[in-house]
Amino acid sequence: MATLRLFAAAREAAGRGSDVFEVATVGELLDEACLRYGEGFAAVLATCRVWCNGDETDRGAPVGPGDEVAVLPPVSGGF
Repeated sequence: MATLRLFAAAREAAGRGSDVFEVATVGELLDEACLRYGEGFAAVLATCRVWCNGDETDRGAPVGPGDEVAVLPPVSGGF
């Protein structure tokens, strides 16, 4: 099972910080997450970057047991 880690607005939209999925690709994981967490999460996901095991990835990338997919919304900051 692959682990999904959610941060900032993605975490808020999903109502949790992590979850596990039995899928074959990053795209399948993201699609399942949208079904699980709803339209609010899907809207946030559209603005996010997705990383797998610390590297930016795409929807076609394979995932397996022990892999970690992170969803990182854009962040603003300053003084």
